Amino acid sequence: MPDTTTKLLALLDLEPLEVNIYRGTNRDLGTGRVFGGQVFAQALVAAQRTVEGPRVAHSAHGYFILPGDLSAPIVYFVDRLRDGASFTTRRVTAIQHGRAIFNLSASFHIEEPGLSHHAEMPDVPDPESLAPELSLIREMAHQIPELLRPVLTQDRPIDWRPVQPLSPFESEKRPPVRHTWFRALGTLPDDAWIHQAVLAYASDYGLLPTALQPHGVPFRSRGLQIASLDHSVWMHRAFRVDEWLLYAMDSPVAAGARGFVRGSIYTQSGELVASVAQEGLLRMREPK
Repeated sequence: MPDTTTKLLALLDLEPLEVNIYRGTNRDLGTGRVFGGQVFAQALVAAQRTVEGPRVAHSAHGYFILPGDLSAPIVYFVDRLRDGASFTTRRVTAIQHGRAIFNLSASFHIEEPGLSHHAEMPDVPDPESLAPELSLIREMAHQIPELLRPVLTQDRPIDWRPVQPLSPFESEKRPPVRHTWFRALGTLPDDAWIHQAVLAYASDYGLLPTALQPHGVPFRSRGLQIASLDHSVWMHRAFRVDEWLLYAMDSPVAAGARGFVRGSIYTQSGELVASVAQEGLLRMREPK
């Protein structure tokens, strides 16, 4: 297993402090604050740690309250709201410097048979025919500010392969639709919670910038304030995140300095395994 993947699993392997209380560390992705997908995934892991029996998450809904401080650990407090015959419900509050920065509601379900259908996967090229996003970023390293260059060009635990690459620095108007393949590098353990946590981590990557595409506003624009406000993930079927998954994203609306984006995640064979929705802040200010 690559070292980057080992570090990602360590990031998600929270330290227990007391009953229902856990602590997590941070990874810098170059935004100056804690990556939202990290907090979401760690909170989901904290909730899962308190669930007894073979129950897996089927939905999780989070609100980002304050930006996370990269220099400080995050403490997660879990409330055990309900343990039912089929469903388990948990609430998680993430704390830094004595203040809540994020909260999560999550529900876990036993495995049950039932009706089954799903929307068809978009027709896109196979991931093997596409260039890794990291290779594309390294090719444009000369455009990246020197302080950010080591962070943005560092090795990653997840291989992202965009169908239509878009530079984070160049202005180009496009429809608010984005398709990208991804998979964790190496072979992960079989535990379902690990695959769910890594998918939750990945689900926040590149999602909100989809709402910028119709406006030709690069993600790294000066004067742009962009931040996730809330994030939801529904997990429909079992999956492996160390196998190729297609993330199909679209933004049906942006208004009032907020953008709304939704996503569908498919296996390479075309099964819809997860759905995502997010609203985020898109505030344009005059650069100082």
